[in-house]
Amino acid sequence: MTRWAMIADLRRCVGCQTCTAACKHSNATSKGVQWRSVLDVELGAFPDVSRVFVPVGCMHCDDPPCVPVCPSTATRKREDGLVTMDYDLCIGCASCALACPYQARFKVDDPGYAYGGEGKTRNEAQRSDPARVGVAQKCTFCIERIDDGLAQGLTPGVDPAATPACVNSCIADALHFGDLDNPDSNVSQMIRDNETFGMHEELGTSPNIHYIWAAAAEAGRGPTPSSPSHNAVSTGTGAIGGVAPWQQRHWDWRAAGNFIGGGSGTGLLLATIIAVGFELPLMPFGLLGIALVGAGLTCVWFETGRPFRAPLNVLFHPQTSWMSRESIIGLVLFPLALAGAWFDSAPLMLLAALAGLGFLYCQARILRALAGIPAWRVAEIVPLIVATGLSEGLGLFLVVLAILTTPAPTATTLSAVLLLAGLGLRAWAWWRYRQALSGSAPSGTLAEIARLHPGFLGVGHIVPALLLLGALAVPDFATVAAATAGLLAAMAGWALKFVVVIRASYNQGFAIAHSPERGVGGGGLGAKPGWSVVP
Repeated sequence: MTRWAMIADLRRCVGCQTCTAACKHSNATSKGVQWRSVLDVELGAFPDVSRVFVPVGCMHCDDPPCVPVCPSTATRKREDGLVTMDYDLCIGCASCALACPYQARFKVDDPGYAYGGEGKTRNEAQRSDPARVGVAQKCTFCIERIDDGLAQGLTPGVDPAATPACVNSCIADALHFGDLDNPDSNVSQMIRDNETFGMHEELGTSPNIHYIWAAAAEAGRGPTPSSPSHNAVSTGTGAIGGVAPWQQRHWDWRAAGNFIGGGSGTGLLLATIIAVGFELPLMPFGLLGIALVGAGLTCVWFETGRPFRAPLNVLFHPQTSWMSRESIIGLVLFPLALAGAWFDSAPLMLLAALAGLGFLYCQARILRALAGIPAWRVAEIVPLIVATGLSEGLGLFLVVLAILTTPAPTATTLSAVLLLAGLGLRAWAWWRYRQALSGSAPSGTLAEIARLHPGFLGVGHIVPALLLLGALAVPDFATVAAATAGLLAAMAGWALKFVVVIRASYNQGFAIAHSPERGVGGGGLGAKPGWSVVP
């Protein structure tokens, strides 16, 4: 077998960015897009400071989290370990970019040229690829050079014509490339002779860029601290040169709208079972529920980079993609809910409610699978999203119930009791979620969650609970009080999803396990900036 890997020797890298320039020239990436970049990290405190340059890009992981989440199968992993992109299949949903903990993927809706407008350089005019617009793109380890070189009998990592451009250009001999499954290859020999680490190894991705920080025979001379420094700083912001986590930029309010509409709509369809039990008209509940789901899907459809290929291609990967599964369930949900509402059919509406529960669960699992966002990848996000959808649906059911002219006091009472239980379930899920994030999320995420907490708990739970208890105690005001409580419960769920999907969605950032050995001392503390705990 063959497994291509790259070595970056942190002892030798001088931060010249020649590899960045070579990559950009070789691949004609859009303005602001760097498939290969070099971080500039400052460690320590004056006067004991050190500076580390860290080349980063796609890690071509052994277990790449970007592959299973792709709904169109545009992202795949070859037998030789290279993670590839098919631009003709990609719908531009950016799921792969959010699943990647290395910030190695880019989605460009406007290519942008060096001189603005149509002011292309000669290289951009000759080599820019319009197929990369509106879809995900990333470092390929110069796959064309590798494949063409192998076809000519060349050895990648040894023969320049078959070696990635960044490796060829490195003036400090810090970058190396080769077959890790070949024990006699250059990279295998370097790993045997040196101490290495992979970035974010704790996530289990097994990255195939290996960082050398010390010679193996001499690694024990200096300290090898087990905990990283959180005080490292880096020049640059965001995707260009930043080290500390920053808010993801791939999903905006439209993505939040999908989770808001989908959760509220499916929750309302589930609550419509109450209407079935009391023989209430099903049309207002069913139509509103499916309208909310449709509005959410419309929002996310407008966010995809290739919306006209999305409706079909999103269905291609139900084996592992929760987005594909959500879409397939949606194809069943819509006709069932519409037919159940139109024909006032209890059996059809019950089937629609079951499909809605599956849709809601898929939405929760979509977030859980996007491992590049610490606020999403914890298991506790699943019960939180499901409980929130159920509470939103029950809340909206009480609002619609208050608008209907048909009096239904018993249905209102039952719905109020169920919403009280739903709020208790959501409060419990929120507590578990906050506990799960404590110490395992960037400081920016924790700050946003802490900012949301008082209002979400007070306005979204305590006040509605008091109104619902009042409604149960004073039947004359039950309809208005329960509807007000329901609206507050639903709005709190919407606020939660907006914060979690948009404001708290800091990415993983970058980190190094060890600073490189230099001189007579061993390697020092690593760096994981932006992860200090916020009280």
